[in-house]
Amino acid sequence: MNKYRLGITELDKVLGEIESGSNILLIGPAMCGKNALVYDILCAGLINGEGSILVTTEEMGGSVLKQFKQDELDTSMMRVGIVDCVSTLLGIEVADVENVRMATSPLDITGIGVKISQFFEQFHMRDRVQKTRLIVNSLSTMLMYSNLQTVFRFLHVFTGRIKAADAIGIYVLEAGMHDDRTVATLKPLFDGVIEIGEEGDQFFIRVKMGAKPTEWIGYDIDRTKNVTQLKRGVSRVSR
Repeated sequence: MNKYRLGITELDKVLGEIESGSNILLIGPAMCGKNALVYDILCAGLINGEGSILVTTEEMGGSVLKQFKQDELDTSMMRVGIVDCVSTLLGIEVADVENVRMATSPLDITGIGVKISQFFEQFHMRDRVQKTRLIVNSLSTMLMYSNLQTVFRFLHVFTGRIKAADAIGIYVLEAGMHDDRTVATLKPLFDGVIEIGEEGDQFFIRVKMGAKPTEWIGYDIDRTKNVTQLKRGVSRVSR
């Protein structure tokens, strides 16, 4: 059975390895660096020789690939798959390529699902990749364009797919953007939650996997490199 690490050092220290088949909700407020965290987790998979699939509803696929090149990642781009839900919506005509495949918009739940499945099949059947991580950034945008029932059905299928494939899934949700019913409906689909909180101008992160969450860990974001830097010794009052 596969085991996974997020690739964020301080969290990996307290979490250890995450069981394959795990689906994790990443929830935090606006402007807290969720995109940087997602990028770190995505890159960690590639560096570890895994397949990494990103569903992006906020950034064009070409921009993500450009960031990889700027960071000079020492890894094969054959193991990255991006489902771009932005370009076509903006009226930009871009054809599917090896790494990037287009959905018409965040509303195109069926198309998004098909493209994810294509990457899973490519990685496992053609490229013999043993471990894959799926990141959906973000569920909030999908909920804006669609409805709760449709997004729930999508998640029900792909959280099951993650378990069957011994993969790992990370799904981003904007805190404070959805009513309690929406969050309560979605949460049972996940095995854990990466939770981001804030006090003043400081952000904190913890992970709930099982009954007991990790401690809150303070972090900064290096905006010039789009990466996170977690730091011990920064306390937060638990709520």
